[in-house]
Amino acid sequence: MRVLTTGGAGYIGSHTVLALVEAGHEPVILDNFDNSSPEAVRRVSELAGREIELIEADLLDAAAVDRIMAQGNFDAVIHFAGLKAVGESVAQPLKYYRTNLVSTMNLLDAMQAHGVRTLVFSSSATVYGTAGVSVCTEDVSLGTTNPYGATKLFIEQILDDVAVSDPSWHIAKLRYFNPVGAHSSGRIGEDPRDIPNNLMPYVSQVAVGRREKLSVFGGDYPTADGTGVRDFIHVVDLAAGHVAALEALPAHPGARAWNLGTGEGNSVLEVVRAFERASGREIPYEIVDRRPGDVAELVADPSRARLELHWKAERGLEDVARDGWRWQSQNPLGYPDEDTEESA
Repeated sequence: MRVLTTGGAGYIGSHTVLALVEAGHEPVILDNFDNSSPEAVRRVSELAGREIELIEADLLDAAAVDRIMAQGNFDAVIHFAGLKAVGESVAQPLKYYRTNLVSTMNLLDAMQAHGVRTLVFSSSATVYGTAGVSVCTEDVSLGTTNPYGATKLFIEQILDDVAVSDPSWHIAKLRYFNPVGAHSSGRIGEDPRDIPNNLMPYVSQVAVGRREKLSVFGGDYPTADGTGVRDFIHVVDLAAGHVAALEALPAHPGARAWNLGTGEGNSVLEVVRAFERASGREIPYEIVDRRPGDVAELVADPSRARLELHWKAERGLEDVARDGWRWQSQNPLGYPDEDTEESA
């Protein structure tokens, strides 16, 4: 399949583009590089053994999106593009609603106008923010505690409504939990532009000396070691889940949600210890107050994906730590910017 991959230069997108090539598909990356690097595209092309087609554009430009869809001869779309920092979304909600919702509606309009009816959407376990359970099936009640999560929830509702309006749509809503790790080559990985919002890149940057210490939010949860427990899924497994969903969609008309997770939880301190073993370095940390809205434990029930997508996570925490450290140690400052490359 020829697959338009929005946000394909980003962390999860770049790994999925490589997985698509390895599965025999033809991905085309659409990215505006607001939160990603052209170097990621170059490295994915290197790993794939062929140049990946790239379109530099912004999904907020409806005319450009329509033109791309009209000319692209696409069979399907995987939609990663969007803003994703919870804290920033609380501080700048209008930016998040405008960017994430309008860009998705522009994309759907263009798909509808040009007869592309297969979509894999990058949703999030944040839609379970108020579920009140520690293990989430796709059928638990949905809700959210921040504007970022609200955009994911609203988009899921939009997709449901679009699918009801036209039965020719095939839409996957992939709710994934905590993506971590990197490609085993160490060539592509997570490269936050600012202070990391997620645990693993922060731990990585402490290990490599970019950050002084890790703040662990809450040490008094009712868990084995008092720290929060989450479902950490290796990004390569997550990429494989997107390919599995894409390939299964012909058998699933309408819009359907699938959890992508391991089904197992690890605490924050277990992640820290695993990374210490992988890196051979001590990770300094301090326990600080809980963050508002955080829950003690949140883990996926991935049974539906196993049954319907024939997919399951293959990699564990040790793999995550090893591959994450390989990426960070080989790229201590992340991807080089273009100015650095030109002067090298």
